[in-house]
Amino acid sequence: MKKSHIIALGIIAVAIAIIISTVGDASTYVGFSEAEQVAKEGSTKSMHVVGSLKKDASGNFAGMVYEPSVDPNHFEFIMIDSLNYESKVVYNQPKPTDLDKSEKLVVVGKMDLENKCFKADQILLKCPSKYNNQNGLEAEAPAKSVSMK
Repeated sequence: MKKSHIIALGIIAVAIAIIISTVGDASTYVGFSEAEQVAKEGSTKSMHVVGSLKKDASGNFAGMVYEPSVDPNHFEFIMIDSLNYESKVVYNQPKPTDLDKSEKLVVVGKMDLENKCFKADQILLKCPSKYNNQNGLEAEAPAKSVSMK
């Protein structure tokens, strides 16, 4: 076998190993109910949950707790996922700067069955677009709570 063939096979083997390892670490997009089910099965896999902050009747954010004078690395809030289930989310980092302005959030982490909340390792924000039609936004249906038994 030629030296160039051996090098080519080595490069192909390394490429396949990288692809397999990347696919194995990829987390999936789920709702809070599925994240809870996965946690009950004992998985420690990280999940992506897409949703928005819960607002009360007056339009203020409900359940948002951040007291930097007490603990600057503890932030919690209530989020409604894309399937309309709500859960408390705990993020052990400072509150993201433009969280109040974001339309949608993606929280990456795991469901904590003991504390009945979603422990986020990362929060990704989707900021509002200046191209959205302000009057054409759909009204959201009331949220359902995730029951952790």
